[in-house]
Amino acid sequence: MRAQIIGTGSCLPEKIVTNDFLSTIVDTSDEWISQRTGIRERAVCTDETLTDLLTQAANQALERAGITAQELDLILCATIRGDYITPSQACVIQKEIGASCPAMDISAACTGFIYALDVAAGYFARKKVKKVLVLAGDCMTRMMDWSDRSTCVLFGDGAGAVVLGEGENLMAIQLTANGNVDVLNIPHVGGDSPFDKLPKSQSYLSMNGKEVYKFAVSSMYRDVQTVCDQAGVKVEDVDWIVPHQANLRIIEAAAHKLKVSGEKCLTGIENLGNTSAASIPIVLDRANTEGKFKAGDLLVLTAFGAGLTTGACVLRW
Repeated sequence: MRAQIIGTGSCLPEKIVTNDFLSTIVDTSDEWISQRTGIRERAVCTDETLTDLLTQAANQALERAGITAQELDLILCATIRGDYITPSQACVIQKEIGASCPAMDISAACTGFIYALDVAAGYFARKKVKKVLVLAGDCMTRMMDWSDRSTCVLFGDGAGAVVLGEGENLMAIQLTANGNVDVLNIPHVGGDSPFDKLPKSQSYLSMNGKEVYKFAVSSMYRDVQTVCDQAGVKVEDVDWIVPHQANLRIIEAAAHKLKVSGEKCLTGIENLGNTSAASIPIVLDRANTEGKFKAGDLLVLTAFGAGLTTGACVLRW
């Protein structure tokens, strides 16, 4: 699979909201949240737009890749909800950064970043591109019911980005989908058609946490093993696992099933919360800028999300 990461970037909103602060607006506590999820604080949007976050992440990734926006051949953006229903968020970012290439969004919820990597790999395989910007971002806190303590405490806002170049470093990738609206969904924003007879719902996230937990642990265990087999490597030989940051207990349970040391699992959920598809590229960027990765390191990315979707890939740094 002809692709490799040549630059990373990320951006979070300025406002940090702690568990203690949340306890003043909803019936919860730092102990209740942190023990169940591992989350202690999250960044939340106030006057920032998703476009603001993604633009900064994109520019960082381009600078670190050593290329200009005009050199891009494709922009892909994984998001649940952009700043507009149309045009796509990817098209908005194309204008903001001064690119002129095709641009489109990918809708696969928290698995969107890995879905976008797979789409990009197809373009590289057909020799249609040489440089691709893959973005992921959401303002999840704007889609919450802030009276529901079981969901509003879980999410944060943020954006991540990678620039892909030609190479052989993406060794294997696996995607799945299992259509299920009941476990996790966000109803659409409605218009005011006088002919519409469908019931109106608030555009808030609804989630069955227990079912998501069971699905997440089993799918991460399965997908990591599958992509390692496809790549011809053993799970124990992987240097780093970068999981979707939904819940620290999910990550710990999956690592235990895989017999992987917790030190190999990169996490940022403690101060990020669940940032949807952005969580993996944000953690990748943090680890990259901190110098954790060395050339040749073997990474496995793994995610799950509404759909229900899952994805995993093996890549060489």
